[in-house]
Amino acid sequence: MHAMRPAMKAMLLATFVLAGTLGAAHAAPEAPSLAFPLACQIGRTCEVQHYVDRDPGPGVRDYKCGRRTYQGHNGVDIRLLDMAAQRAGVEVLAAAPGRVARLRDGVADISIRAPGAPSVVGQECGNGVVVEHGNGWETQYCHLARGSIRVKAGDTVAAGQPLARVGLSGDTEFPHLHFTVRHAGQIIDPFAPDVSQPASCAAQAGLWTPGALGQMRYKPGVILNAGLATEPVTMEKVEAGGVAGPSPEAPYIVAYARAIELEAGDQVEIVLTGPGGASLATATTPPLDHDKAQYVSFVGKKRPAAGWPHGVYTANIRVHRAGAIALTRQVQATL
Repeated sequence: MHAMRPAMKAMLLATFVLAGTLGAAHAAPEAPSLAFPLACQIGRTCEVQHYVDRDPGPGVRDYKCGRRTYQGHNGVDIRLLDMAAQRAGVEVLAAAPGRVARLRDGVADISIRAPGAPSVVGQECGNGVVVEHGNGWETQYCHLARGSIRVKAGDTVAAGQPLARVGLSGDTEFPHLHFTVRHAGQIIDPFAPDVSQPASCAAQAGLWTPGALGQMRYKPGVILNAGLATEPVTMEKVEAGGVAGPSPEAPYIVAYARAIELEAGDQVEIVLTGPGGASLATATTPPLDHDKAQYVSFVGKKRPAAGWPHGVYTANIRVHRAGAIALTRQVQATL
């Protein structure tokens, strides 16, 4: 089993962006209506990783009073499944009509965890675009792919218009869009724009269109990747994408899963079965000692002397939390 904890520090805004903190005023009535800002589908090709941190102190709190955020996080992170998806290209879309106020391009697409990665101090947003929507409102789009920006400062854009593609630029280690909303220079949580009482988790109308809000239904975590492989997997292999599936000649059959936004105390169980439901291998992690932004686990079986029987091989993944099953996923392969 292999665990990895990404940097959980607050993102410092790049110099070309207005600085701000979570505003204390109510969201103004002239706020824009925000469409989903990526050409992907939540639950199939992308997932929400982090929300705005609404806790004004050293703790963390998302708009549901959960912990799907980190200290000082000022936007919504929507991540792709892996780097293979990023290389294929996913468009970042303008969330509302407006005018391109400023942008930056030329920052390399490289994980901050990569050996020899350059410093991103002063360029934490990476390649980015800021769109003004009038009445003091603006949206910011960070971690764009170098050379993919399709607009220039002063351009007028429509809601849904492509701005660039998702990249790996700036302060990040996985491909995602960091999406920030501001009003009069202050950070606004688009899920809960009235921040006069940041400790409250009462339902709010939010700024999203019904279609966008329907996509981004709040989840207690996600099993982001799962599959069957021929060898033990690592976080790096899963992130790269394209993990090879088993074949009749495979020396092992390995069931793996990468989950995001796990909580302290969670346990990940993976059960591998063969044709007819024959039990091949089972593993359950010890309770996690702290929250995990992402976590990989696996279990496998060595090829028997007689070879792999033909049929369907199944992996059932369950995340146990507080005496209940919080997340489940099943994957299969046929030999």
